[in-house]
Amino acid sequence: MADLNTTQLGLTVRLTTNFEDALTRVTAALKVEGFGVLTEIDVKDTLKKKLDVDFRPYKILGACNPSLAYRALSAAPEAGLLLPCNVTVAYVEDHVTEVAIVDPLAMLGLVSQPDLETVAQEARARLGRVVSALQKSV
Repeated sequence: MADLNTTQLGLTVRLTTNFEDALTRVTAALKVEGFGVLTEIDVKDTLKKKLDVDFRPYKILGACNPSLAYRALSAAPEAGLLLPCNVTVAYVEDHVTEVAIVDPLAMLGLVSQPDLETVAQEARARLGRVVSALQKSV
């Protein structure tokens, strides 16, 4: 079962699955919508190496849809500051993993560039379908 929550920054869905399975499902759902994962930050590993602290499994994925990125950068080069779209995958407890996906329209509120709105709306629609796919895959 998946629970959906909307925040000011994006959508959060809780999946009843383990961390690694959730990571695989998120990557696959992003791919269906034309997003590739450009970066993957292992927060648990980084905090252990840098601060010698233990942290739960938590990864930040930098997801990019090349055609949307091209359109955004063509409309406003400073849009690169908002790219890629961040997706977090975080262990909550055994067989519960939380996935959060940034809302491109919320990010657009930081920039006053009307030409970017259509790109952000399309990105939001695609990422919304990613969340829907994750909810259905339970």
